[in-house]
Amino acid sequence: MKSRIIINVFSTLILVFLSCEAFSQAETSWKPSKETLERLTKNQSEFNYFEEKVPAYKLPEVLVSLEGKQVKDVKMWDESRRNEILELFRTNVYGRVSSTDYTKSFKLINEDKNAMGGDATLRQVDITISSNGNSLDIHLTLFVPNKAAKPVPAFLLIDNRGPQNTDPERKVKSEFWPAEEVIARGYAIAVFSNADLDPDNFDDFKNGIHGLLDRGERKPDSWGTLAAWAWGASRCLDYFETDKDINSKKVAVVGHSRGGKTALWAAAEDQRFAMAVSNESGCGGAALARRKYGETVARINSAFPHWFCLNYRNWSDNEDSMPVDMHMLIALIAPRAVYVTSASEDLWADPRGSYLSLYHSLPVFQLYDMNSTLSDKMPPLNRPVIAGRLAYHIRDGAHNMLLKDWNWFMDFGDKILK
Repeated sequence: MKSRIIINVFSTLILVFLSCEAFSQAETSWKPSKETLERLTKNQSEFNYFEEKVPAYKLPEVLVSLEGKQVKDVKMWDESRRNEILELFRTNVYGRVSSTDYTKSFKLINEDKNAMGGDATLRQVDITISSNGNSLDIHLTLFVPNKAAKPVPAFLLIDNRGPQNTDPERKVKSEFWPAEEVIARGYAIAVFSNADLDPDNFDDFKNGIHGLLDRGERKPDSWGTLAAWAWGASRCLDYFETDKDINSKKVAVVGHSRGGKTALWAAAEDQRFAMAVSNESGCGGAALARRKYGETVARINSAFPHWFCLNYRNWSDNEDSMPVDMHMLIALIAPRAVYVTSASEDLWADPRGSYLSLYHSLPVFQLYDMNSTLSDKMPPLNRPVIAGRLAYHIRDGAHNMLLKDWNWFMDFGDKILK
């Protein structure tokens, strides 16, 4: 009798603790600091950083077809509505990949089976894309853990910061691509430079993969630079399918900032990717365009006219007329996994708008798993939230991708990829 009383008291204490923890989380829902708001509004007064100034908006219904039919099951989503939304993004945002024929080949340039002091095998592979007598090389760097059972899951980074962050000799190390830490967790880690596919400047699409594959005059829905980078990620996945040490069905595509936009589109276009990680991707990535918070469609089109298709310019200062918003982009990846992140000082990328995209994609993920639930309230700082195959965190600090972020990606990956 006495032991039963003790158990009941202990159980009650646990419930009280959990209730307090939940209450604490609700109370500590992240909000931007006064100092951050003051600094940003002083330096960029033409952009909005205040929630109370976000205009009223109505999002397109992700589960209502163009004919007005309600999508009620996975079959209708897979066979109809998903394709409608994919075509809307191709036509209005990222553009349509060239249909020009090409060939590809893989060449192992270097292999070191004793990399990282024996913990990993390094492979450097050139992926050559050829068409009409011309060619382009994607330089893929890959580390595979030697001590993990094969084949292993992998993280593929779309690198938009340059080789100083991804040294294959590991003389220079960076939290942006923490290869040693990823290997220690039993994952392969790979990287390619976005510049291998297309230079990150407006060259009228004469160079890179556009120069190789585009034929004739460009159309309003011809692919932009982000779509080219995403296409390059898929060519890396083509290689993984030939590497017996890589589980090509368990590959996460990762990107930061403009790379984060690219990672989402890569996973939307290529359903072979098991997971997309979009780190602080903002406008044109995870953030809802209709909120007009931080960077806007007009500003991104002005600053980076090469990233999107020409039709995207129709939505500059006209977001409410867009036939899509970014919750629909995330929904395209269902039922595969999506991890979206923000940083507390990076209001330019609209942390709340990025989280709300994840939240408003839920109806599609719930077609596959009714237990996927998220609050519409922002999570606390530095506390990842997971809902089935959706995950989010907002980290303290500035616009960057750090080891702290990667550790949370891998924690989620342990649930999804292993």
